[in-house]
Amino acid sequence: MIADLRLQHFRSYDDQLFELGSGVNIVVGPNASGKTNLLEAILVLARGNSYRVTDNELVQFDADWARLDANLISGVSRTVKFMPQQKPAKTYELAGKAYQRLTLQHSLPVVLFEPNHLRLLTGSPESRRSYLDDILEQTQPQYGAMLRHYRRALAQRNALLKTGRSKDQFFVWNIRLSELGGHIVAARTGLIQTIRQTVEQLYRDISRSTTGIEISYDTKLNLTNYESQLLHNLESGLEKDMLRGFTSVGPHREDLQVLFNGHPASMAASRGEARTLVLALKIIELQLLEATRGVTPLLLLDDVFSELDGARRRALTEHLTRYQTFITTTDADVVIQHFTESCHIIPLGS
Repeated sequence: MIADLRLQHFRSYDDQLFELGSGVNIVVGPNASGKTNLLEAILVLARGNSYRVTDNELVQFDADWARLDANLISGVSRTVKFMPQQKPAKTYELAGKAYQRLTLQHSLPVVLFEPNHLRLLTGSPESRRSYLDDILEQTQPQYGAMLRHYRRALAQRNALLKTGRSKDQFFVWNIRLSELGGHIVAARTGLIQTIRQTVEQLYRDISRSTTGIEISYDTKLNLTNYESQLLHNLESGLEKDMLRGFTSVGPHREDLQVLFNGHPASMAASRGEARTLVLALKIIELQLLEATRGVTPLLLLDDVFSELDGARRRALTEHLTRYQTFITTTDADVVIQHFTESCHIIPLGS
């Protein structure tokens, strides 16, 4: 848990210090008052990166540097420095020790729930892949590096496809992609199996319905021998890929499939049903992070509480009591009424 937070030249903040509560923190203010920027600062301190922009865009306009400082309730300090004109351009200090990268071991588990997540089921396949990958990066030590290696290998193969090089040059990249792809898909399908164990019952508890929920990994390849099948498809589909100019098969093209009573959620689920399932998935994400990391995660709710109806707000509230939570809103009354215990108000001006 974070006791206090200082932002210097970060986004819309010149230099501001915030005292934080150990329970529910309600960040209230009009639009463009810096609510999301404050949550973004917490996320960067916890995980090292923004979910919205590059590091350079986090530095205030006309400033040469930005800095975030936090003291945890445990007494440990955390600092992130951004210096775009220097190398390295970003550094970390944890308990007084300097680091150039924030490893999983040194990160803080955090769950973000923001408006785009409410469209998880109806949005692009990329958003659903990112949902799986984000959980895996926070729970499996090697997953983040493996995903980066896959993306680099994919970029290399795609560059070769665009230049029309000899087919012999593709073999090494096909091997690399199939090996990494096999590990990525094994991790994704393992995560889906875990989600499957509780998502239907949790959905029914929140919605008070008997709707059947099915979740599976959507791929054209056989999961039992995925790696060899991917290699075969990369080799046999090379000519078509050269015509297209991109790699048409692999984990970067696959999806998370959700069915409501046997029908695709994108067509069968109402807006309320889709939001209920996304809420259930976020609660499961909290539980997974806590179970695998052995630390209570931070919970960031960016402008979504007011978009849920009364029943869904109550369901979410029931799961907030054990987490240090940050909720942004333009109307504090909408949030406060759901908390019988005290909550910490952080008012922001226009």
